[in-house]
Amino acid sequence: MASPSSSTNVMLAIYEKKTVSLDLYRPLRNYIVFNYSEREAQNLEDDLQTIKQYRSEIERVPGDSLPARRDMLQNYYKALCAVESRFPISPDKDHINSVYFTWYDTFKIKQKAVQQNIHLEKAAVLFNLGAVHSQMGLSLDRSAVEGRRQASHSFIAAAGAFAFLRDNVAMKASMGTSTTVDMSVECAGMLERLMLAQAQECVFENTIAKGSTPGVCAKISRQVGIYYEEALAALNVAPLTYHFDKGWLAHVQLKAALFYAEACYRCGMELHEKEEIAEEIARLKSGISALSEAKKSSSKGAAQQLLDAINKLDTNLNQNLARAVKENDRVYLMRVPQASSLPPLPAFAMVKPMPMNDVLDASKEKMFASLVPDNSAKALSRYTEMVDDVIRAQAERLQQGSELARVKLKEMDLPDSILALEGNLTLPVALKEDVDAVQICGGPAGLEAELQQLNDLKRVNQELLIQTEELLQQEATEDAQFRSQFGTRWTRPQSSTLTKNLQDRLNRFAGNLKQAAESDTRIERSVRDHAALMSILDSRPIESALPTLARPIMSLDANEDAIAGALKQSLRQLEGLGAQRAGLEDMLKEMKRKDDILPKLMTSTGSHEDLFRKEVAKYDHICEEISKNLEAQEQLLLQIQAQNVDFASTFNLEDYKASRERTYKQIEAAISKYQEIKENINEGLKFYVTLQDAITNVKQQGSDFVMTRNMQCREMMDDVQRQMSGLSFQENKGSNGYTYPSASQSHQVPRSNPQPPADPANIPNAVRPPAPTYQPPHQPAMPGYTQNPPPYGPPQPQPPPPYNLQASGPPYPPTQHQQQPPPSHDYGQPAYPGWRGPYYNAPPQQPAPLQQQGSMPRPPYTVPSPYHLPPHQSGYYRQ
Repeated sequence: MASPSSSTNVMLAIYEKKTVSLDLYRPLRNYIVFNYSEREAQNLEDDLQTIKQYRSEIERVPGDSLPARRDMLQNYYKALCAVESRFPISPDKDHINSVYFTWYDTFKIKQKAVQQNIHLEKAAVLFNLGAVHSQMGLSLDRSAVEGRRQASHSFIAAAGAFAFLRDNVAMKASMGTSTTVDMSVECAGMLERLMLAQAQECVFENTIAKGSTPGVCAKISRQVGIYYEEALAALNVAPLTYHFDKGWLAHVQLKAALFYAEACYRCGMELHEKEEIAEEIARLKSGISALSEAKKSSSKGAAQQLLDAINKLDTNLNQNLARAVKENDRVYLMRVPQASSLPPLPAFAMVKPMPMNDVLDASKEKMFASLVPDNSAKALSRYTEMVDDVIRAQAERLQQGSELARVKLKEMDLPDSILALEGNLTLPVALKEDVDAVQICGGPAGLEAELQQLNDLKRVNQELLIQTEELLQQEATEDAQFRSQFGTRWTRPQSSTLTKNLQDRLNRFAGNLKQAAESDTRIERSVRDHAALMSILDSRPIESALPTLARPIMSLDANEDAIAGALKQSLRQLEGLGAQRAGLEDMLKEMKRKDDILPKLMTSTGSHEDLFRKEVAKYDHICEEISKNLEAQEQLLLQIQAQNVDFASTFNLEDYKASRERTYKQIEAAISKYQEIKENINEGLKFYVTLQDAITNVKQQGSDFVMTRNMQCREMMDDVQRQMSGLSFQENKGSNGYTYPSASQSHQVPRSNPQPPADPANIPNAVRPPAPTYQPPHQPAMPGYTQNPPPYGPPQPQPPPPYNLQASGPPYPPTQHQQQPPPSHDYGQPAYPGWRGPYYNAPPQQPAPLQQQGSMPRPPYTVPSPYHLPPHQSGYYRQ
């Protein structure tokens, strides 16, 4: 049995194209300086030097390291792509028009192409890359299995380089009058077929070495012959007809015939095993005929090793044919069909061109990255708009899908009804927030503490009012006693004429307090009347006050669990679809964030629209997933709707909803009433605090008035006593004497020093005369509020102070000059949280003589007597 293994060393390699020396550094740098800046050129100096180095290596004769040469060619091609998108090289006067690329034909060394076209440079580099891959395949040791495998890989890479040249650059490099045939589309296609034939041939030799069946070997061999036949067909038509020497044509034609005959030989062996002798004879004759014709037409110029392999295979074919004819004549007696009537031999391709898009992808090339022409920037903006439109449209679809699911579930009262069945009750968000706000403030139970604060503040105001009135009444009583004792000699104005303004204000405060007490009573009554309504707000958690969805008392088929379980499962699936939509939206945003096509745009040589369509297509699979998600949700919502109907009828959902709505309304009514009462209480607290400040101010004015009157009283007593003892007043006039004229003397000019006291409301607090020997009863001032009321909390329990609310008599006897200060009572417990002053109450006094009481005006405010509200006062808390 013959084998074509002797032909393994007979393969073709392609030499690199030659060029001439060319300086790219200076023209490119000048263009950067002219169109950008000198600084930009300095920043890109490394890239310019790299281009210069690549071009210098291309011009040199290839060295011994083919892989290094291959890597350099790949890098130079990607650098040329970066140059192409940023540096216009053409005869145009505004372009780089001093660069001429010159390349010689590798098969006709005297022919050359000279162009101001960077595509010629790129095409030559691609050609040389394919040539280097072919040389690498031919240099490997193909006598071993591993060597043949590596050689096949190199030939596949060479085929990929030539295919890339044919599809992307060859046409652009062939434009113009100065071209060469070796870089034409036809030549690149022929070389691709030739490299695939040699790669498939290596696979065939390994298949024979592994001892594969004749049928498998026949199919692989036939594909080798087909590749050679395609290359031969390209060599026999223009423009390649006379471009290659006869040795190339003879080699390709003999190889095509050899592997067709090899396929016939292997197929005949398989047919012989199947005892299909007639077809075997026909196949063997067809192979012998093909070899005979090839030897006649292509024996000249062919390698001797190839001719030996053909002769050896021809011998084996004839031997098998003779054996088959002999067996058919003696045993099978089958009619041998014509070769033309036989079906084509089956073929099986084991190789295909290596994709070079990734290997030669210049989109990640950083060279000259800072140079972005205006047209590229505009194109990038156009692409960004296209992507934004896609993202926006899909985001709207996702949002609409989620909103549709939310609305449908709300219409079906899901998942609230399922949660109610499980005991996980919930309130509407707005209602829940209102309840939380009420409970944070203490709820209805905390209203009692705030009412106590109102009472405490009211008591403090009443005490301040009483103390102020008693202070003024004590001074008036004292003045009346001295007036009764000294008669006409006591010439100063009566207290009632001087304190009328203060008394009027105190009367108004008393009326305000009375009306405020009535308002407090109404608030307390409202709290008591609506305590039952508002008690629901004290439920913690508030959800415990909601009704529960109970199972039916009686069930005919006991399928409640199945119905509820199916609905829960569908809701979980719907939730999963929602989560999937969220993930899809994140994927879209992340893909857009990473989507940077500027490098591809800069290196693209085709239509921008084609590139845009290709890049936007990256988002198609996510868009399809979104469509599937929305379709699945639509079907699932229909299923949930049907399941919810069964659930509602089984668990009597309508009655539950009605009960729940009633509870919601009760909670809303309780919140409304609580807020109303709370607002009234806050208004009362604010009123009492403001009133306390006003009363404290009046009390201070009264204290100033009493102090001044006491000083005048002391001096007038001294004058009266001197008069009564017969002393001369003219000798003792001084700056510290005060004398008030009588009614009969009102027409006389008064003395300069004694002056009647002014209205105490107009006496400035900052002016204080020096204290005389006589000290009136000390009345500590009540501290007033200087800021907003403090936060209220439950008051500390304390017994009420023993207030004596009756009018007290004069602070001291009328005949005595000295007076003991009344004992004061300090109460340690605050009236309410935030109050920090002692409560003062005048000590009980013995009632004055009847004749004295009769001469005194009735106090404007006494606690036991009812308050009389002025006719202009009405409504809640007004001053």
